[in-house]
Amino acid sequence: MRVIIIGGGAAGASCATRLRRLDEQAEIIILERTQEVSIANCGLPYYISEVIPSRDNILVSTPQKFKSWFNIDVRLGTEVISINKEDKYITTNYNEKLNYDYLVITTGASPAIPDFVGINKEKTFVLRTLADADKIKNYIQLNNVKNTVVIGGGFIGIEIAENLSEMGLNTTLIEMNNQILAPVDFEIAKIAQGEMIKNGVNIILSDGVQKFGENKVILNSNTEVDFDICILAIGIRPSIDLAANAGLKTARGIIVDEHLRTSDEFIFAAGDNVESLDFVSGENTLLPLAGPANRQGRIVADNIAGLDSVYKKTQATSVVKVFNLTAAASGNNEKQLKQKGISYWKTYVYGRSHAGYYPNSDMILFKLLFSNNGEILGIQAIGESGVEKRVDVIASIMRNRGSVQDMIDSELCYAPPYSSAKDPVNILGMNADNILRGLVKPAYFDDLEDSLIIDVRPEVVYKLGTVKGAVNIPITEIRKRLNEIPRDKKVILSCNTGYTSYCASRILAQNGFNNVYSFMGGYEFYKEMTSTLQKREKLAVTDVVNVNNRE
Repeated sequence: MRVIIIGGGAAGASCATRLRRLDEQAEIIILERTQEVSIANCGLPYYISEVIPSRDNILVSTPQKFKSWFNIDVRLGTEVISINKEDKYITTNYNEKLNYDYLVITTGASPAIPDFVGINKEKTFVLRTLADADKIKNYIQLNNVKNTVVIGGGFIGIEIAENLSEMGLNTTLIEMNNQILAPVDFEIAKIAQGEMIKNGVNIILSDGVQKFGENKVILNSNTEVDFDICILAIGIRPSIDLAANAGLKTARGIIVDEHLRTSDEFIFAAGDNVESLDFVSGENTLLPLAGPANRQGRIVADNIAGLDSVYKKTQATSVVKVFNLTAAASGNNEKQLKQKGISYWKTYVYGRSHAGYYPNSDMILFKLLFSNNGEILGIQAIGESGVEKRVDVIASIMRNRGSVQDMIDSELCYAPPYSSAKDPVNILGMNADNILRGLVKPAYFDDLEDSLIIDVRPEVVYKLGTVKGAVNIPITEIRKRLNEIPRDKKVILSCNTGYTSYCASRILAQNGFNNVYSFMGGYEFYKEMTSTLQKREKLAVTDVVNVNNRE
C-alpha cells in the first residue's frame, strides 16, 4: 500500500508517523513544497527575538530522522501540481507521476497578503515558515531597524508585536476591528490591550491600511505610521486550490466527513485546510490550530490502517501570552453566540491563581457563557498565572458534555501554593448555578445606566473609588436601612468583585425586594472597562477572603 501525504506540517507529519506505527509495510511518502518539514511554527515569534536562541530548536524533525526512525520518504522542494483522482496519481513540479492507494492532503494555509498600494515587498514580511523568520531576523540585524509595524491583531500579530517590542524596537500594532484577539470578547481583549500598551506597544484600533509610502503606512484615517519593517499578520487562507481543481468538494475549506475523508473515498484531508464542525453550534468552521491539526493527522492514519476513528468537532481551545498576562478561551464567544442566534447566560468572576493568603497570588478574570440547562457554551479568561489550567479543565468538562454542575463537582488539586479549597473552576460553576436557580439576578456593565447603584462595601473602601453614581450602604448595615432602598426601581448592588453584592442581594431578596441585581465582576471589572488603557492596577486585597469563599 502506497500512501502519499501532501504537506509536511503538523497534520501531515502526525499522519505519517502514526501510520508507520500501525503499518510497518506501507510505503509512506511526504511531499513538501518548502525546504522545511515538521517545524515548530508557533515558536517562530520567539525565535525572532531569540527567546528561543537556537534555530535547531524550531526543527521538530528532519528528513533524515523520518527515514531512520520511521522509514518515511520525505521529499522537500516537491510541489504537487495536480491530482488525478480517477486514475489515482499525482504529478509534481519535477514532472514526476506518482500513483497512490491513499492520498492525504495536508496543505495547510498560506498568509493573506493584500495587494496594498505602494507596498515595498523588500521591507514587508509574513511569518509562516522558518525561512520567513530567518528573513525577518536578518533584515532587522542588517538594516538598523528601529520602527516596526505589525498589521493584524490575532494570535500571531500579538506574539510578533510582543517579541519585537521586547527586542527594544518601537512597535505599532494596527487592527481594523475595535479589539485585538477575535476569539475572545471585548472585555478580555481590552485587558490584553492595556497590557500591551503598558509594555510599550502602540495600538491603533478600528483603522486599516489605505496605502504604503516609502517609510510610512498611511491608514484609512490618514494617520501616518513610520516603519523600517512591516509584518503582515492579517490572517491566513486555507490552501484548497489543489483539491478544488481535482474536483473534490470544497467551500471555504475542503469538505470532509467525521473520518476526515473527502468526497473521494481514497483521499483524506486534515489540518488548516479542512472545515470541521463547531463543538457548540454544529456548524462548519475553519480552525487553524496546531492541536486539532495533530489530532486530525492521527485520525486519518487510523482510518487508512483500518481502525474506525472519528474527529469529534472543534472547541477552538486556545491560549496566548501577552507580555505578563495569559489569555485563554474555549468554545464560542458572545459575538458568535449572537450571530448564530443561540440564547445564553453570562457571568464574570474574579478568582485567584492560588490561595489568597499564600504570597504572590494573582487575579484571573473569567467570563463564562452557558445555556438555560447549564450547558457550557464558552469560557474566556485572562490573568498572570493559572489561567490556562482552569480553561483546560473547563474545556475538558465541555468535551464530555458536562454542565456548570460538573464544574461545581470537579475535584481539583488543592494546596495553598497552587489553588484554593474552592478552585476558581468550582466558584465559577457555583456562580452560574446561582443565576440559573434564580438565587441572584446578574447585572452587567451596560445595565448600570438608569439604575440605582448601591455600593455595599465598607465606607472607607467606597471612598477610595466606586461605580459612577453609586451610593454607599455597607452590607453590615443593610438590614437596618431597608427603608432607604426603593422597591419600585431597579437596584444594582456593587462591591469589589461580586461576592459581597451577591450576599447583599440575598438579604434583600429574602426581605421582599424583587428588583435587585448583583453587578457581575464588581468595581474591579468596572475599572477595567472604563480605563483609558493605562497601567493596570493590582486588585485590592480587601476582598481576598470573599473571592476565595464565594458560592
